[in-house]
Amino acid sequence: MKHVLAVIVENKPGALTRVSGLFSRRGFNIENIAVGETMAPGVSRMTITVDGSETVIEQVVKQLHKLINVIKVSNLTNEPSVMRELMLLKVTAEAGNRSDIQQIVETFRGKVVDVAPDSMIIEVTGNDDKLEAIKLLLQHFGIREVARTGKIALLRGSKITIKS
Repeated sequence: MKHVLAVIVENKPGALTRVSGLFSRRGFNIENIAVGETMAPGVSRMTITVDGSETVIEQVVKQLHKLINVIKVSNLTNEPSVMRELMLLKVTAEAGNRSDIQQIVETFRGKVVDVAPDSMIIEVTGNDDKLEAIKLLLQHFGIREVARTGKIALLRGSKITIKS
């Protein structure tokens, strides 16, 4: 089962290495990781997606709490939360098919962020299913390149992961 963890860390050199090293030492592949500053000065948030059983992830969370620079760890997998990912796609786009591509992009509430004589770059956000669906539809035109951010997530309602 895929788990999404929010790891709040001091924004100091080596914090990312220590966190990712814990996963590799336990033989886990991090499917994606997104890291950025929070509202609190000197504090960053890592959103990590990893595959593993509930029992194993509980052990990983306990080990994460013991690491230097780790402030808080939350498993967001079963919590009411909003999870999104950003994907950029560079698609082959000749003059004759640009309007078809644009129609697909609009259907998925994406944006065309760059146009070149023979290609377009599309930006789309959403969950895995949405991103995979638009990618599947755009494959017909020829996808040249894809870049994805990894999931980011926030708890729904008044619950927060960290106070600023």
